Amino acid sequence: MDAERRFENVVDAMLEYPGVTPPGGGTGFGSTALKVDRKIFAMLVRGRLVVKLPRKRIDELVAEKQGERFDANKGTPMKEWLSLDPQSKLDWTDLAQEALRFVRG
Repeated sequence: MDAERRFENVVDAMLEYPGVTPPGGGTGFGSTALKVDRKIFAMLVRGRLVVKLPRKRIDELVAEKQGERFDANKGTPMKEWLSLDPQSKLDWTDLAQEALRFVRG
């Protein structure tokens, strides 16, 4: 399954949660983002799922070679954002749910 279809499945699943809003379209940063209370928790960027998770969790997933720290083309990887390859074996919906819980606090 391609990244766009995988992300569509994530969006469909996440819209069942109160306060979650779908991607708004457009071309700017966050245009492909799922948000809760106007805060991004998951998005599709350059064909990769990007999720916001605690730094310790990101460190674990990177160490396990399950993903890499997200770099928003600024030259510095972001500490609380993970980027996953489209062929990742991890469940994207599970990661989005984890990100939602983290962002909600």
